Amino acid sequence: MDAPKIQSAIPRRRYQFGEYSGVVLAEIESGDATKYRYILALVREGENRPAFYVTAEQNPRSRQQEGSHRLRVITHELNEEIGCSDAWSDLDAFCTEAFTVAAKVLGLSDEQAVLIS
Repeated sequence: MDAPKIQSAIPRRRYQFGEYSGVVLAEIESGDATKYRYILALVREGENRPAFYVTAEQNPRSRQQEGSHRLRVITHELNEEIGCSDAWSDLDAFCTEAFTVAAKVLGLSDEQAVLIS
């Protein structure tokens, strides 16, 4: 899996999402060239490492007209850009969209993300 290489980050929110626990990270320092605004990392119950990520990545200057940030889904089988928007620089908008995408990809459309802290 091409997971983000997180060196340091600040947890902003924690969620329960079906059989997954999730954390939304901000102020991310990474060991790769990507500039992350936020990362949603989901860990399945019984596992100790995230198997699913949704990232808000700063768009390069050449793509700024599409939006300031792009949304990407990263799993063992998938590494796909979902789209671009200025809205994903906002924490609430990112969380809403990230869980919408996660529900579709993971087949959890009946689940609600429950904010723990």
